[in-house]
Amino acid sequence: MIRARGRGSVAFALSVLFLIILGAAALAAPLIAPRSPTDQVLAGRFSPPGAAFPLGSDDLGRDILSRIIYGSRSALLVGIVSVSIAVALGMTAGLFAGLAPSAVDNAIMLLMDGLLSFPTVLLAITVVSFLGYGLPQVMIAIGVIYSPTFARIVRAETLVIKTEEYVEASRALGTRLPVIVFRHIVPNLLGKVIVQASITFALAVVVEASLSYLGLGMQPPAASWGLMLKDARTYLMQAPWMAVYPGLALALTVLCFNVIGDTLSERLNPKVR
Repeated sequence: MIRARGRGSVAFALSVLFLIILGAAALAAPLIAPRSPTDQVLAGRFSPPGAAFPLGSDDLGRDILSRIIYGSRSALLVGIVSVSIAVALGMTAGLFAGLAPSAVDNAIMLLMDGLLSFPTVLLAITVVSFLGYGLPQVMIAIGVIYSPTFARIVRAETLVIKTEEYVEASRALGTRLPVIVFRHIVPNLLGKVIVQASITFALAVVVEASLSYLGLGMQPPAASWGLMLKDARTYLMQAPWMAVYPGLALALTVLCFNVIGDTLSERLNPKVR
């Protein structure tokens, strides 16, 4: 068990370090990227990794490394904004359902279950098609899609916490419900919300890349890992680096968020301490 936890701590530390580096690269993209992500060097089309293009170039002579660095901006931005939307909507719905009468609770959770019944990407395509194409629409769509997950978690925790003795005592003393919610209920469910947020962040990055791959997210010539994979599908044999490096960036980002989520879940769970 000690060895397993030691390996988990190393993986957690490496995941945090990778995401810190990725975030720093996204913020400092204009300073560290070798070129603009849209600059075309037609004489250097399909250049393999080398001095001129550290990770190679694509079919239009654009630098792969620069596009990966700038693509991290859209990936992280979508994760931050969409998860924030999902947490805000989900916590509001979950708290209201957990504290409301059973009829209201059932109605809210029926709506949440209805959203959960749709395949994620299909529902995302539907929402984006209704709102329009672009990054803001993708962030809203992903936030709406994953809000039911947070609603279910928050509702379940609220139903347990509101029956605790300290909550009952506070209510007996005449404390107003909003004060009880923000003083007793919300602080005690934040742990599970944070764990779910880290996992949802990884899912949001994948959905954004999927929508961009399908042409519904970021639009050319903007840099997006999903767009890069879409451009690479025609040239997999001729220029495999066009798919390998953005695919690795996407996979490592998702892996790191999943490792962080799993580690936090273990550390915040009193049953495994």
